[in-house]
Amino acid sequence: MTPASFAPQDLRFAPTHEWVHVSAEAGAKVATVGVSAFAVAALTDLVYIELPAVGRTVKAGESFGEIESVKAVSDLYSPVSGEIVAVNDDVANHLERLSEDAYGRGWLIKIRLSDEKELAALLDHAAYEKQCAEEAH
Repeated sequence: MTPASFAPQDLRFAPTHEWVHVSAEAGAKVATVGVSAFAVAALTDLVYIELPAVGRTVKAGESFGEIESVKAVSDLYSPVSGEIVAVNDDVANHLERLSEDAYGRGWLIKIRLSDEKELAALLDHAAYEKQCAEEAH
């Protein structure tokens, strides 16, 4: 469903490590959402992911699922509000896609945006990289 990997420089990031790429699909703005390579590396050995059903409505900042590693269980937070229009069920069966291609085949959900203004609250790549560097120390 999602073509080649997105360049991280073209994405927006939530402080909770989810990324967003917005495109126009069927006349609506749709956000493809995933979890950053930094977060996947920090979690290490992934064992399970729980993703929501298509049709669910989420609000920015709300948990839409969980990702579990041998170290911890972490909530996945929606960076934007809207209706979930697609879920990457393939990633649940192939967790390695998250570490191999976090910004491509490792996408998690697609959300039809209900409020484009929320995108302005997300970090650009440079600001996100700065946050990651601070967290690494």
